[in-house]
Amino acid sequence: MMPFIRWKLIPVSLVLILTIVLVLSGCTKPDSDSSNTTSSTGTASSPDKSGDTSSKGGEPITLRFTGWGSPDDLAAYKVAIAKFEKGHPNIKVDFQAISADYDTKLTTMVAGNDVPDVAMMESGTIAFPLAEQGKFLNLQDFLANDKEINRDALVPNITYSLEPGNVIGIASGPETFSLFYNEDVFKEAGIEPPTSEASKAWTWEQFVDVAKRLTIDNKGRNATEEGFDPKNIRQFGINLPTWWGAYSNFIYSNGGDFLSADGKTLAINEPAAAEAIQKLADLINVHHVAPSPLQAKNIPGTNVALQTKKVAMAIDGQWASTALAQSKFNFNVGVLPVMKDPVTTVVCAMFSIFKSTKHPQESWELLKALLDPEASLDLLTAGTLMPAHKDWYTDQEKLARWTHNLPSRPSGYKGAVIDMLLNHSHATPTAYVKNFSKIMDEINPALDKVWLGKQSAKEALDAVAEKAQANVQGRRDVK
Repeated sequence: MMPFIRWKLIPVSLVLILTIVLVLSGCTKPDSDSSNTTSSTGTASSPDKSGDTSSKGGEPITLRFTGWGSPDDLAAYKVAIAKFEKGHPNIKVDFQAISADYDTKLTTMVAGNDVPDVAMMESGTIAFPLAEQGKFLNLQDFLANDKEINRDALVPNITYSLEPGNVIGIASGPETFSLFYNEDVFKEAGIEPPTSEASKAWTWEQFVDVAKRLTIDNKGRNATEEGFDPKNIRQFGINLPTWWGAYSNFIYSNGGDFLSADGKTLAINEPAAAEAIQKLADLINVHHVAPSPLQAKNIPGTNVALQTKKVAMAIDGQWASTALAQSKFNFNVGVLPVMKDPVTTVVCAMFSIFKSTKHPQESWELLKALLDPEASLDLLTAGTLMPAHKDWYTDQEKLARWTHNLPSRPSGYKGAVIDMLLNHSHATPTAYVKNFSKIMDEINPALDKVWLGKQSAKEALDAVAEKAQANVQGRRDVK
């Protein structure tokens, strides 16, 4: 999966706690080159489609499950497997952890007919190409007939469909984007921090003004003051990721998209999308409130960058909450600035079941177990995950269990993250833009010139529009 989604490590103490909980892996494949296989054994029955997961006895079954993750994630998966097997004593789960080159290795396995039953999938790089080859089981029938889980019971934008009625995967949980910030920096500057209410979000102009006032050069002058030195900045107003997950928020906020509504035409070079990207690039090259790509190499992760006041604010995913919670400073979270409408993009990997499985119902039960918030509560409270189940957001008692009075969930969290997810979220483009990776293979090099200030967004995107258009294959219906 793309290297830009960064999960923070779970503290050692949490690994001990994980020995009694079920946990999911996060949405990224670390760059380690080790891989390993673990097996857990047990003996209980498989449930029926009604959602009955009670033990009924039965013939021994083996399920293979592939995934990725950090060492802490892998340890937690073993706990997840053990818990599942305890409830299904006739089922043994062989878990293959693939910690590097996941897509390549899994593609090779599929080509050699060495296919797991359940697998983690990245929507943009491997899931949909395999789905188009007919490799995955349609999960729609399970969602329609299961008493415990259905599509309406899940939060928005975490089911992935090849076409209407053909669900190929369900994400482990949603991941959205927000504006994280150092509260002390705002207090010292006498500036009101970003709101957590979508209806009161900063306009783009307000955001730029605040970012200027919080960008400080080596002599203590901010970016609004005469003599400000943009070549010697000790504190940037904003840290700006330049991958599609981050800038998609602003494309959608500005009324733009990656493709036209009918799916026939490239739209990222159209005025709404190009303008959004240009405004982001201007933060670097015009306003000097965000680090350039070269300067960004010396900016640490969000938690360290905010704590050390390298930056005052950072656009990042919800997953940043874990490392922030472990840091020793006052952080909070607000809604992203708005161009036209408040929007946050949901990004995450998915769990899929291969059609070749000999045990579809048992594989479905394993997938359900991986989505269970009750079993992954410790990682929810740590900030690593968000629940997949909607009632864990709407039921106040359940909501309190993973958000109340926790370092990982500051005062702005419910508004800036939860309300935005439930009411203002947009599906990841990888879910609905066919052939997304190949389109972006043309777009990304062009945008590199934009972030460097060598070309305008419109010029750069128009220059590659014809090549990108050749890869346009339409839109999927994600409803």
